[in-house]
Amino acid sequence: MSLFELFVRRPVLSTVLSLLVVLIGFVSYTRLTVREYPNIDEPIVSVQTTYRGASAEIIETQVTQILENSIAGIEGIEIIN
Repeated sequence: MSLFELFVRRPVLSTVLSLLVVLIGFVSYTRLTVREYPNIDEPIVSVQTTYRGASAEIIETQVTQILENSIAGIEGIEIIN
């Protein structure tokens, strides 16, 4: 008697075994863990401005504020410190 004949002659057995396979698959799926989550750091860009011989106020008004305004116009920029 082949496996096919057994399941045809005993439909309850085939249904129970099918449900058992589905149940084992579901339990296995719920217990499945993902071990390899990638470490994704948010992209950060650091811009430093220097102007030798200039005071802090001149650097702030003539360099830093102009750069901040230009960078703020770029799409996707969320925070400027």
